[in-house]
Amino acid sequence: MPELRVLGVIPARWASSRFPGKPLADIAGKPMIQWVWEAARRANALDRLVVATDDDRIYAAVCGFGGEAVMTPDTFASGSDRVAWVAARMPEYQVVANIQGDEPLLEPGVLDAAVETILEDPAAEVVTLARIVEDPTELENVNTARVVVDHRGYALYFSRAVIPYCRDVPDLHQWPRHHPYLDQIGLYVYRRETLLRFASLPPSSLEQAEKLEQLRLLQNGIRVKVRVVDTKPICVDTPEDLEVVRRMVANP
Repeated sequence: MPELRVLGVIPARWASSRFPGKPLADIAGKPMIQWVWEAARRANALDRLVVATDDDRIYAAVCGFGGEAVMTPDTFASGSDRVAWVAARMPEYQVVANIQGDEPLLEPGVLDAAVETILEDPAAEVVTLARIVEDPTELENVNTARVVVDHRGYALYFSRAVIPYCRDVPDLHQWPRHHPYLDQIGLYVYRRETLLRFASLPPSSLEQAEKLEQLRLLQNGIRVKVRVVDTKPICVDTPEDLEVVRRMVANP
């Protein structure tokens, strides 16, 4: 079997209701998108890495620090659509990693683990990551997707709700003592044909209810393998999150 080639795509847009211009936010003298790029470049799994953007400022910044950027249409509803658009124009890559552009402290080994999983399991059409919840108060956060898996590590369901529900344990904060709860990490690795199919499908009913596009995969019978890793990503969704990252970088 010929070796599969892997493309990494970092979708980046300027418009954001909570944090406009986020990709170019300064962290210790470098724009955030550069931090993500440099972290992804340190991974061993990628044959090529590009930033997909519809904004001239982001495009110029990426080219300015020596990265590769691709201009996309500005009509996409999600980063996944932007990644699929790039993948459709680069058929020489059989595996595509969708790398979040708002995780400046991305660990390269985590990206390698996700790619390694899809290369080792021919049945996996998509791979995502998850971590075991250690702090019970995190279960209260509805902005995080949880996932439950089968005995082979394939996703059964994703939800903003706390799943599974421990019926006989009244205190939510005690639930992790009785069952390992998994918080999803928003990194995806697709087989190219699966990504293109996913992008062509209409939003599913479960996806619209939970506002989780990964449910479109499950509802259309696409198998998602979940790799559990020992890391807690730091996502920058707001200016307050950015200040947290700045402090972490200043005081490693």
